[in-house]
Amino acid sequence: MYKIITTDGQAKRGELTTPHGVIQTPVFMNVGTVAAIKGAVSTEDLNSIGTQVELSNTYHLHVRPGDKLIKELGGLHKFMVWDKPILTDSGGFQVFSLAGLRKIKEEGVYFNSHIDGRKIFMGPEESVQIQSNLGSTIAMAFDECPPSTAEKNYILPSVERTTRWLVRCKEEMKRLNSLEDTINKKQMLFGINQGGIFEDIRIEHAKQISELDLDGYAIGGLAVGESHEEMYRILDATVPYLPQNKPTYLMGVGTPANILEAVSRGVDFFDCVYPSRNGRHGHVYTNKGKLNLFNAKYEKDMSPIDEGCGCPACQKYSRAYIRHLLKAKEMLGMRFCVLHNLYFYNNMMKEIREAIEEHRFEEYKKNKLMGFENN
Repeated sequence: MYKIITTDGQAKRGELTTPHGVIQTPVFMNVGTVAAIKGAVSTEDLNSIGTQVELSNTYHLHVRPGDKLIKELGGLHKFMVWDKPILTDSGGFQVFSLAGLRKIKEEGVYFNSHIDGRKIFMGPEESVQIQSNLGSTIAMAFDECPPSTAEKNYILPSVERTTRWLVRCKEEMKRLNSLEDTINKKQMLFGINQGGIFEDIRIEHAKQISELDLDGYAIGGLAVGESHEEMYRILDATVPYLPQNKPTYLMGVGTPANILEAVSRGVDFFDCVYPSRNGRHGHVYTNKGKLNLFNAKYEKDMSPIDEGCGCPACQKYSRAYIRHLLKAKEMLGMRFCVLHNLYFYNNMMKEIREAIEEHRFEEYKKNKLMGFENN
């Protein structure tokens, strides 16, 4: 159940009640593809840096260690020792981005595993079954994620098939949630809006999937090569046609600036690999922009990554020390940077929620963006 606490312009401050706790929105979901955040980050760490939702990947966990094994061991929450909400994406994006050779048919997609080359088939029912075995809080519908450069004559039939697949996902989830041995009988389903950068297709698809009365709605197929301006244009056009009384999730986005812009357009769920991926390469986020700790100018810098930051790294350690760890290829340096970046994102979302509650979001957004740009 989702309720809006208050709004500030188009920005929404809400709560989504789930079987694994209440999610305060807007929220950034920390990406743990294979049931762990890359960078030696434990679930205890996730709790300490204010993580509300962990996101894992259906395709990767199906390939290794296997969703049936995870079900046998009590489900993903028990397996990774995490009692808060988990969202699993459908595997659709990975099927289309990782699989070199694939055949898309009405029943689903035939492709080869990127790990051992074995043949795999995944369709709407299979994707939902895997996610049911994992026992995640929120399951994503199986969809095709066409490239942003695709022509209209490709996008249109693709979106129509995604709609048919969504209906099948909903029916299969209803069946699975009624079974005796299902781990999470209250598993929620989010549908995904597609349509490339074509406003008319996006709007029509939003109208169609809204009629299915799902637990939430995502906007997929963005941040895959189009410009930021094109992404904001599609959000401006599409978000008003998705149910306002359900959470809206912008998949795979993005930079802090992207998130601020999307919140102001009514989006309240986000995920992205940027904070952990950048952290592993020594790139850290601050209120004065992004820093590369490999730069020689930090060699003698005894200040924290970001003044006033409450993350475990900034509480005790200096830029100079973390730079040394990175240069020495010591995993601790990577871990500190990932922890800092995830804390930065989670804390920014907390600040966003407070700003919306106090009806000063546009001022907050302006000041935050100015800080990023001026340094």
